[in-house]
Amino acid sequence: MTARPPRSGRRACRARVTAVTAAVLATGALTLSGCSGPAASLPSSTPSSADVTGTVTVFAAASLTKTFTELGRRFEAAHPGTTVTFSFAGSSDLVSQLAAGAPADVFASADEANMAKAVDAQVVSGSPADFATNVLAIAVPRGNPAHITGFADLASPGVKTVVCAPQVPCGAATARVEASAGVTLTPVSQESSVTDVLGKVTSGEADAGIVYATDVKGAGSAVGSVPFPEAAKTVNVYPITAVAHAPNAPGAKAFVAFVTGPEGRRVLSAAGFGAP
Repeated sequence: MTARPPRSGRRACRARVTAVTAAVLATGALTLSGCSGPAASLPSSTPSSADVTGTVTVFAAASLTKTFTELGRRFEAAHPGTTVTFSFAGSSDLVSQLAAGAPADVFASADEANMAKAVDAQVVSGSPADFATNVLAIAVPRGNPAHITGFADLASPGVKTVVCAPQVPCGAATARVEASAGVTLTPVSQESSVTDVLGKVTSGEADAGIVYATDVKGAGSAVGSVPFPEAAKTVNVYPITAVAHAPNAPGAKAFVAFVTGPEGRRVLSAAGFGAP
C-alpha cells in the first residue's frame, strides 16, 4: 500500500470533550454539538468511483498507522485504479513537512492544535472534519515487571518512563494529564511519535510508556495496559482535510469522505477510536 471554528468555539468544544469519560468513549457514543465535524465539513458532492483514479498521498498521524492502512485497502477496492500511499509520523512533523512543500493530498492530525497550525500556514484547504477521538493509556511490557498500577507510579524513582515530545499530540496530552493530576514525570526519553514510544516498551527498553488506548489495543499481547482515570480528562480529537494544491484533488476529496463516512466509522470504531 504502496476555517477552523472560531477560537471561542474551539475552547467550548474542548471543554465539552474533556467532560466525557473514557467509558463513554469506548462505546463510540461521543457527540459534540457545535464542533466542526463530518456533517459540517464534507464537500457538497463526492466524486464517483469513475472520477477517482491515480495515487492518493495521505499524511497521517502515527497513531493512525494500522487503521488507515486498512482504510487504504478498502478505499482502493471501492475505487479501482487508485493507489493510496501513506506517510505516517508525528502530527507536528507532518505539518512541518507540508509547510516545507512536501506533496500530499490529505492530512489527518491526531489533535486540533496541529491542524490549526496547518490552517494558519495555509497548507490545507477547506474546513477540517473531526473524524475520531482517542484517550491516553499506559503501556507496559508483558508481565508488567515494574509493577505499574497507576499514573503516579510513573514518577517513582527508578521507573523508566517514555513519553512523546511536547510538540507531538500524545506528548501535549501527557503534559495536560501531569498538570491536572499534580504529577511530574521525569521520562528517560521523549519520542517524536507514539509508535516510537510503543517500540521502546515492546523492546523492554522502558518500564512504561504513555501512548493512546488504540495503540495498546492494536499491539495485542505484545504489551500490557494499565488503566488510569486521569486519562478521561484529556481527549484528543482527530481532524482530517485535503491539502492545499493537492496533486490529486478528486482523490483527496473522496478519501476524506471515505474516512468520515460509514465505512471509516466502522473501521475506526473496531480499532478503539471514539466518534467525534
